[in-house]
Amino acid sequence: QVQLVESGGGLVQAGASLRLSCAASGRTFSSYAMGWFRQAPGKERDFVAFITRRGGITYYAASVKGRFTISSDNAKNTVYLQMNNLKPEDTAVYFCAVGTKTDINLVDRTAYDYWGQGTQVTVSS
Repeated sequence: QVQLVESGGGLVQAGASLRLSCAASGRTFSSYAMGWFRQAPGKERDFVAFITRRGGITYYAASVKGRFTISSDNAKNTVYLQMNNLKPEDTAVYFCAVGTKTDINLVDRTAYDYWGQGTQVTVSS
C-alpha cells in the first residue's frame, strides 16, 4: 500500500502561483510514476502531469504546458506541482497518484493505483 497526502492548495487571484506537494509513504519503492490530476465540479478527473520515478521523464497536458512544472524528490518521496500564471479555469480539486505498472499510458487515470485525498485550488478572476 502507498499513502499519499497532498498540500499547498488555496485561493489565489489569476496570474498568481501555487506549489502543491504530495508526500508518499508506505511501499513507495513500488512506484513507477507519480501523476497529478484535477477535477472541477461536475467534470471528469483530468490528467495534468506525470513524472517517472527513474529518469524523471515528464509529460504535461496541453492546457498547463509552459505554466506548470512537475518535479520530485525521491529521497523525500515527495512530488511537487509548481503552478504559475494560474487561470480561473485551473480551479479544481487536485489529486496526486502513484502508478506501479510499466508500459502503460500514464495519461489515463486507470494507470494509477493509489490516490491522495485531493487539495482544492481556486483561482479568482
